Amino acid sequence: MSRPIVAIIGRPNVGKSTLFNALAGERISIVEDTPGVTRDRIYADVTWLNTEFTMIDTGGIEPDSKDEMLSYMREQAEIAIDTADVIIFLVDVRQGLVDADSKVADMLRRSNKPVVLVVNKVDNFEKLMPDVYEFYNLGIGDPHPISASSKLGFGDMLDEVVKHFDKNFASDIEDDRPRIAIVGKPNVGKSSIINKLVGENRVIVSDIAGTTRDAIDTPIRRNKKEYILIDTAGLRRKSKIKESLERFSIIRTVSAIERSDVVVLVIDALEGVTEQDAKIIGIAHDRGKGIIIAVNKWDMVEKDNNTVNKYTSDIREILSFVPYAEILFISALTGQRLNKLFDIIEVVIQNQNLRVSTGVLNEIMTEATALQQPPSDKGKQLRLYYITQVAVKPPTFVIFVNDKKLMHFSYSRYIENKIREAFGFSGTSLRIYIRERKENS
Repeated sequence: MSRPIVAIIGRPNVGKSTLFNALAGERISIVEDTPGVTRDRIYADVTWLNTEFTMIDTGGIEPDSKDEMLSYMREQAEIAIDTADVIIFLVDVRQGLVDADSKVADMLRRSNKPVVLVVNKVDNFEKLMPDVYEFYNLGIGDPHPISASSKLGFGDMLDEVVKHFDKNFASDIEDDRPRIAIVGKPNVGKSSIINKLVGENRVIVSDIAGTTRDAIDTPIRRNKKEYILIDTAGLRRKSKIKESLERFSIIRTVSAIERSDVVVLVIDALEGVTEQDAKIIGIAHDRGKGIIIAVNKWDMVEKDNNTVNKYTSDIREILSFVPYAEILFISALTGQRLNKLFDIIEVVIQNQNLRVSTGVLNEIMTEATALQQPPSDKGKQLRLYYITQVAVKPPTFVIFVNDKKLMHFSYSRYIENKIREAFGFSGTSLRIYIRERKENS
């Protein structure tokens, strides 16, 4: 199931990054007293009382600023608002209610999203509660007092946030059609691919990078089966702002990946794999999604007998952490090999849902340990007792051992490779967990 998305929104310097870091449990966002330090949205996974959600940190909103960077940050925050299922509106009790807070509140009200009003920097609840009540004037619900730096008041705040999750995600749970996220950098041909597959111009196509602002779901029927194609939003390029542009489209991509079963990363054949491509695939890999790499604009590449092998080798080298990913060379313009895309998608979906019996898995493991002895340390030998599959999407295995400290990553990868040799599992990651079992049990 996909995780709900929660965006932290507010003016600069109200403590958004401090709250984000406290909830995420690690220092991800840069925290400084200078307004505008957080210039892009950053995401992290958060768990509260067995409920998981993805949290977005945003740059501060200055509703009326003409400064180009602040205007850009406002645009990014607006994208985060569009993407979010629930919004935490953070204000500062020390600064009190200011006019900019009211303007941000108006923006949030128009979004028609659930908003949880949170008053930060309330280090002394008894002393500062009268100042908290002032924020009732915003007219968007009860203010929840917290101190992000001292981690006070988080429980009541998060209880209120998770109240809004169930109704938002009921439809996703009921709809069992495979969801295919078409992701990639702006202007690599994502929308053109969908239009070619659907046979009509469902998505605006333009040479301007970032024409697609919203993620668009398009039902499509192939091979007597219905799928949902998710076209991810692009990025509005601003020529005067050149720093870290690729980061600004990551959050909407995260949202699409969360909702998908299979991720199709579209790469520009003329440009090759970029840093942003690697980041996107990293997110899909971490989420355990099926992965297909579609190299688009293949019709524009000068070729010889070795071109495909060289491109494949280059992709495998840069994206070495996903050696299982399927690679397809296509052209959205001519339709070249697009008909093969759904054949590969179906193979990946089957592999994502493939179950292997415990007996067969243990035969593979026994043979693997005979071919390559498990590692040892200070005279103690690693012993692998048995292996079993516990989940699908992605296929997940548990290996029981005598001492998991002896189970080196390389040996775990060796076992994974032996499983892949037997069953393929192309297009999907495998997860392997190590558990200890006492020798006399």
